[in-house]
Amino acid sequence: MTTEANTLAVAQQAFTHFEHGLATGDWQAFFDMLTDDFSFWFPLGKFHGLNIGKDRAIEFFHYVSEVYSNGLTLTLDRVTSNETTVVFEFRDEGLMWGNHYKNRVAVSFDIRGNKICGYREYLGSDGKSN
Repeated sequence: MTTEANTLAVAQQAFTHFEHGLATGDWQAFFDMLTDDFSFWFPLGKFHGLNIGKDRAIEFFHYVSEVYSNGLTLTLDRVTSNETTVVFEFRDEGLMWGNHYKNRVAVSFDIRGNKICGYREYLGSDGKSN
């Protein structure tokens, strides 16, 4: 298997666990795929900017499950990859703090071996503008 094919396979498995976490709040399979020095970047809120460490990631994803307590459903639109990074573009929908939520998101997974060592998230509203 080529490096890029392995990277894509690892990322796709992680994304399946990520999607399951968003839908159910059960993140353990995703957490198991993170390196101890995992870092992530998030564009807003209390996790805005660069966050370092698996423990910080666990805190973040549990917080995500509080915000979307009924879970989110995803529709995957595109996957782009190279030898070290895979980007997933998707739409998600659900309830955020009990209010209807709909968004477009891109997440980037950096792969080292068979683990995720980095994550970046970019989002933009999929709602109507006035």
